[in-house]
Amino acid sequence: MSITAVPPEKIKAAKDQLNAHLREIVQWHFTPETGCPFWLDWSKQNFDPRQEIQTIDDLLKFPHFHDEWLRELQPEVWVPAQFKGKPYNIFETGGTTGMPKQRIGWNDFRVDYSEFSEKISDEHFPRGGAWLMMGPTGPRRLRLAIEHLANVRGSSCYFIDLDPRFVKKLITNKQFDVAKQYMAHVVDQAAIILKHRKVTGLFTTPKLLEALAEQVNLWEAGIRGVFCGGTSMKPQEVRFIVEELLEGRIGFYPTYGNTLMGLAASVPLQPEDNFSVTYFAPQPRAVLRVVNPNQTEETVAYGAWGRVELSTFTKEFFMPRFLERDETMRREPRAPYAWDGVGDVRPFGAMEKNIVEGVY
Repeated sequence: MSITAVPPEKIKAAKDQLNAHLREIVQWHFTPETGCPFWLDWSKQNFDPRQEIQTIDDLLKFPHFHDEWLRELQPEVWVPAQFKGKPYNIFETGGTTGMPKQRIGWNDFRVDYSEFSEKISDEHFPRGGAWLMMGPTGPRRLRLAIEHLANVRGSSCYFIDLDPRFVKKLITNKQFDVAKQYMAHVVDQAAIILKHRKVTGLFTTPKLLEALAEQVNLWEAGIRGVFCGGTSMKPQEVRFIVEELLEGRIGFYPTYGNTLMGLAASVPLQPEDNFSVTYFAPQPRAVLRVVNPNQTEETVAYGAWGRVELSTFTKEFFMPRFLERDETMRREPRAPYAWDGVGDVRPFGAMEKNIVEGVY
């Protein structure tokens, strides 16, 4: 099955839907009866987006969103008036040391992962079959999200906890032996679960997947689908996972996601991809632009590298133009997605300096 272009009318329809959604979300967050204190105060000091923001192109009128706002401000400033008095979840970013970025929420993670459930095959993730999550739990949104995904599919989920901040600190301090011991400790727990329990679906990171596959034959253990999160997977690494670790018969679903965006799913790999993964944001709830790092108003050409700029548009959370610590290749729309994709995501500046990624 070859890669075909998305018809222009579908691209236009998707952009029209995005613009309508953006106008609705802007009205919500900048109207006193529904908006949150932060954005209402911001509009008094800057401009009224309800008048100025009509299309996605108008979003450039906003400056870049500062991650310090999510580190330094109390969570209450982000509570929309319509949600006042409703207890919220507090989700933290995964691998950061120091004061983490925090995003509050109520139901967005359920919306994101319910949608993702429709993108994975019943053959690879049988409905009613148990899952195993080997990854960051604790204050991360991922823990609740994976359990919700399993539950949506009529399944329960086993968990193996992982502290990515600890691993990152060990690697930064060059305590590589301790990092290996901790990784082995995590993998040993997963291997025990797979030996004694019937599990068909697995969520983990690429590095942990490789370590687990060295101990356990995943197919013989009953795994039929692997949902893999982690921003950096080179084509040669993807090929190794698909052909060697999963033996070409376990379904592989790489995703690009985080606490601030939700989940960008990948399109199924075709021979023409040469194992290069392309992800598509959950538009219209989130939008990814690939921008010139030195002139961020500009998007780069298709096939060129640039920095990832994320915008999130839900009633729970509005975040325009946040510059991620990732770089990627801008990819053309590809069915079933009628908007730009991002390919071969890697840490920003990865070609110029060493980046500590830990277990990701």
